[in-house]
Amino acid sequence: MARRIPHSTSYPQPVAQVHAALTAERYWRDRIAEVGGSGARIDRLDVGDGTVAVELRQAIPADHLPSIVTKIRPGDLVITRTEDWGRLDGDTATGTFTAHVEGMPGELTGTLTLTADGSGSTVTLDGQVQVGLPLIGGKIESVIADQITELLDHEDEFTARWLTEN
Repeated sequence: MARRIPHSTSYPQPVAQVHAALTAERYWRDRIAEVGGSGARIDRLDVGDGTVAVELRQAIPADHLPSIVTKIRPGDLVITRTEDWGRLDGDTATGTFTAHVEGMPGELTGTLTLTADGSGSTVTLDGQVQVGLPLIGGKIESVIADQITELLDHEDEFTARWLTEN
């Protein structure tokens, strides 16, 4: 059974400014450098006319993982993530994301929506994680959901600073 991951964050900047950041090469390079962790990298970054498609590779060190995960998959968890954002259409932009942990049966997928919120904006993530392992899949889904939520919080903090400074 899949576990939902709802997440949203608000920014005081207008939608157009947030969208411009989310579709800028510099934003992604700065974000992976600051929030990506040890050995993190961008494997693909395609910036178009108001669009972006990015593939990131990150790792969660084994010493930060509960034993239920390290028993199944020893070592660091290497995660490949994608995020795609479309053009701004009025006060809305939509996107998709995926994440997959190497050597584990499962995937995180979902949608992203950027909308106006008064004079500011809100980014809403609606995702789900599913691990296809009988009996323990739900426990691992919970761990992954918690780790992803923590990572999203760090990325939100980075984005808020980046928007203010740039």
